[in-house]
Parts: sequence; structure tokens; C-alpha cells
Amino acid sequence: MSFPALYRVELLKAIETIDLAKVGQAIEVFAEAREQGRTIFVCGNGGSASSASHFVADMVKGASYNRAKRFRILSLVDSVPTLTAYSNDVSYECVFVQQLQNFAQPGDVVMAFSGSGNSPNVLRAVEYGNSIGCRTIALTGRDGGKLGPLAQLNIQISNPHMGRIEDGHLIVMHMISYYFMEAE
Repeated sequence: MSFPALYRVELLKAIETIDLAKVGQAIEVFAEAREQGRTIFVCGNGGSASSASHFVADMVKGASYNRAKRFRILSLVDSVPTLTAYSNDVSYECVFVQQLQNFAQPGDVVMAFSGSGNSPNVLRAVEYGNSIGCRTIALTGRDGGKLGPLAQLNIQISNPHMGRIEDGHLIVMHMISYYFMEAE
């Protein structure tokens, strides 16, 4: 079997681990946040940072453009000056939580992408979100790491391969964003 064919076979197995009921719960959280004018904050590292930015773009433009109700959603990974200032002057572990301390309010949503589920800066963000009364959602992989049980809602791609975990996360974020683009 060729590598692309094998990758596809293994990816389909990873996709099968997506708990669709939990994706439905995430859609409900996003719908409530939009209705209540709550802000949604999204974060992650590396490929997960790209997924966070991609998801926010889909929600800001695709799920909000020309609609009476719009999403208030921000990526905590997109301000390079803020990230590098905190990383250099304080620690990389605090880059997301410090931003949340400036902006997050009780009832807002904190969504964290982490394939391993063990990124300290992502864990701190979700811990802080929980501590002030935010709704917290995690997209994790493997066994969920420390993040899975920390978040109020964990959507996990139960697969050891980081590429397939990230592929699964993209599918989940498209299930959510395209619900608001196509099903509403």
C-alpha cells in the first residue's frame, strides 16, 4: 500500500474517534455565546496555533458575514508582539492567561487546541477560564493529556499520530463553523 493510501486508512480510523455528541454540545456552547454577546477566546501552539487562527477566521468571516447575529471570537495566538513580550519578559507559560486576564469575563468561552493535551500555556488558559466562570472547550488527541479532564468539554481525537490528530481537529472545527454557515 502506498504511503498516501496508508495515511488515508489511518486518518479514517482517527476520524471515527470523534464524538459527534460532544461536537453538538460545542455547537450549542457557541450558539449560546453568540446569542448572549459573549466573547470566545481560542489558543494553541504550533500546528494548533494555526488551527486556532483558522477557526477564528472561519467564525469571524464565514459564520458571521452578512448575519444579524455575529460571533465575538478572538485568537490569542495572533498578536506576535504580545506573545513575544510575555515570552521574553515573563514566561511562555503565561502568554495566553495574561491576555485572558485583560479581556475574559465570566460566561465567555475559552477554547484550547492541543494535540498532546499537555502544553503548559494552554493548561494555564483553561485553568484561568474555569476559575472565573468561563465555559471551556478542549480539542485534544491521544489520551487527552492533562487538558482533557481540565476542560468542561473535551473533544478528543484518540490517535497517537500528531498529523492525524490535527487533521481531526480541523474536521471538528469545520463541523462547528459550517454548522453556522450552512445549517442555520
